[in-house]
Amino acid sequence: MQLKPQDLLVALKLVAWGDQRWTYARLAQELGLSASEAHAAVKRGLQAGLLLQNRTPRVPVSVAGAASAGEPALQEPHGIYRVTRKRVRRSALSSEDGAALDNPVRVHAQAMAEFTLHGAKYAFPGVRLPLAVGVPTSHSAPAFAGVFAPGSSDFVWPHPNGSVRGIGVEPLHPSVPFAAMQDAKLYEMLALFDALRVGKARERNMAMERLLVLIDPSAPALQKAVLNG
Repeated sequence: MQLKPQDLLVALKLVAWGDQRWTYARLAQELGLSASEAHAAVKRGLQAGLLLQNRTPRVPVSVAGAASAGEPALQEPHGIYRVTRKRVRRSALSSEDGAALDNPVRVHAQAMAEFTLHGAKYAFPGVRLPLAVGVPTSHSAPAFAGVFAPGSSDFVWPHPNGSVRGIGVEPLHPSVPFAAMQDAKLYEMLALFDALRVGKARERNMAMERLLVLIDPSAPALQKAVLNG
C-alpha cells in the first residue's frame, strides 16, 4: 500500500471539519473527487494509521440476538423477563463515542501531525513551475498575511480563476485549488504545507508551528518546541 496525494488531501479535510458530521458524498463533492476516490483515500488513510476507525458501543452477541428475537436470555426460566438492548442516551456518551455514531472514521491527530510535518514533503515534494496566474499559496496565501514583509516573490497554484501572478507551484493534487476555495481552514493548511515544500527556513518554521496547532492542538508544549527546532 502506497499513500497517494489525495489521501493527504482527504485527511486534511477531515482535520478542517473537526467534529462535524459528514458523508462520503459531501467529502467527494467539496474536494472535487469522485465518490470512489474518496472511499479509497479513506481506506488507505486507515491502513497508514493517519485515520482511525470509529467504534459504536456494542452489545454482546448472545444478548443482542435474544433481544432482537424477543426471546428470554439463555439459561433463564421462560416467562420471567426478556433481555432487551439497553438504550444509551446520546447525551451520556463521551464526545468520542458521539462522533463514532456519526462518522465512520476520525483523524489520528498525533500520527497525522507527525506525517504532515516531517514526512509528507518528501513523499509529495514541491515542484516549481513557470510564472503563472493562480491562487496564492505558501507565504503568499492569506494565512501568512502580515507575517512577512512585502516584496518577496509570490507563489501560486496555476488556475484560470486566480487573481495573483507568481511562481507556479504544482499543487498536492489537481483538485487542490478548487478544494481550497471551498474551505478557508483547509486552504490555510494546504498553503502551510506548501511552505514546508517550497518555503525558506523562516517560512517553514512558521508553517510547522501553525500546522501542529491546527492538526494536533493537544500536542504538549515541549513537543511543539522540539518541532520548531
